[in-house]
Amino acid sequence: MEKKTIVAVDMGAESCRIIAGILDPGRRLLETRLISQFPTGVLPIRRSLRWNVYRLYEEILKGLKECGRLFESKIESVGFDTWGVDFGLLSRDGTLIDLPYSYRDERTIGLSDEFSKILSRRTVYELSGVQIMDFNSLYQLYAMVKSGSSALKSAEGLLFLPDLFSFLLSGRKKNEYTIATTSQMLNCRSKQWDPDIFNTLGVSRDLMQDIVPPGTLLGGLTPEVRDETGLASCVVTAVGGHDTASAIAAVPAEGDDWAYISSGTWSLLGIESDAPVITDESFTYNLANEGGVGGTYRILKNVAGLWLLQRYRASGPETAEMDYETLVQKALEKPDFRSLIDPDDPRFFNPRNMADAIRSFCRETKQPAPESAPDFVTLILASLALKYRMVLDRLRQISGRPIRRIHIIGGGARNRILNRFAANATGLPVYAGPFEATAAGNILVQAMGLGVFDSLNQIRQVVRNSTEVVRTMPQDASLWSEGYDRFRQLLNSREGS
Repeated sequence: MEKKTIVAVDMGAESCRIIAGILDPGRRLLETRLISQFPTGVLPIRRSLRWNVYRLYEEILKGLKECGRLFESKIESVGFDTWGVDFGLLSRDGTLIDLPYSYRDERTIGLSDEFSKILSRRTVYELSGVQIMDFNSLYQLYAMVKSGSSALKSAEGLLFLPDLFSFLLSGRKKNEYTIATTSQMLNCRSKQWDPDIFNTLGVSRDLMQDIVPPGTLLGGLTPEVRDETGLASCVVTAVGGHDTASAIAAVPAEGDDWAYISSGTWSLLGIESDAPVITDESFTYNLANEGGVGGTYRILKNVAGLWLLQRYRASGPETAEMDYETLVQKALEKPDFRSLIDPDDPRFFNPRNMADAIRSFCRETKQPAPESAPDFVTLILASLALKYRMVLDRLRQISGRPIRRIHIIGGGARNRILNRFAANATGLPVYAGPFEATAAGNILVQAMGLGVFDSLNQIRQVVRNSTEVVRTMPQDASLWSEGYDRFRQLLNSREGS
């Protein structure tokens, strides 16, 4: 079988990358090549945070045109993945009514609690299986209902962000399954839009589109996109539209005794399952059952990830002048655990100054506030690693499954110090790579749609053949065990306060 060139548009909260994959099906090898990269960036407008999808669309067209130039227009497919929950509203003729809100917009703060007075948190969780977070699509729509949003009143279609870009290129309106599961409006068992949630919300299910699985061919490019890019024979394929779904498809693992951490702005830590896990314990721990490629479920927890370090870097002139690698190297070899934070404390979600937010947490919990860059970086990375340990213990408890190793994938897998801390905190070997897991999963799911592969196992074999994985073994067991005891006491004291 001849080599195939497939393009992934991998859109993160900080930047979007257009990556070409050159797939050799016979040798089961994948080579990726970065074609273009540009900032995503929220747009502050009218006291809200929005995604400027018009600018992003323009940059995507430029990147696809460059792909056509480099590969003589022989691009077979393109697919989109983004973060979860955010969406655009369309009028009857398919016009985007308004710029989509960013999940970091403050209008949804506290709305999960308010909505629970109409439909209990437990019922919402039982129906959706999804981790309850204020910024989920359900609560974004509830904010619009409450405010009497004119955009919502006139809307006749809702597309999540990867669906929206697929529509702009192909003209086909569909809701891809994995991104739909992040909304908290999809029934996790029937895999259809849940009537009880929509009736309580007061929004018609007619707003939503038919749900399609990852690997669905949506159709060719519209005539204007073909003319602009020169890609006459390219099709648009629905992939794991939620970037974590695409990333987990590219975990180079075998067996079922592993956990994953998709490491980036967020750390998504979980296991893969053939069925949802919805129990008293999973509800108490607020664990998500999100859709995966190949009919799987991603049983996971969203943990605030390297966002803390990114925002700390922007806190002052001294750190802002450091490149990211230099800042990471400031971490101390062995933390003393005098000061720790809960990475998921609400004050860290979108603070004006992350250093001040961390000092505030330490003062409130009667811990010494960090003073220097090494203190801040060590505190952030050690706290993240200890939170991984806590989530891992809970995943073992609710699944009854042994977990003997951790695969860390995504851009954050380049953070060797966090990988080492994660191994030390959990007592498990950590396997880092691929760094381009999301793009690789995106490309290989497109190949599945094109008929090259027919299973998740075949996709992962390609990843294993094409990726160099770096193993880190745990050390300093007693030191990190003491640190974990202190971390649990800190979090337990706050939950009880």
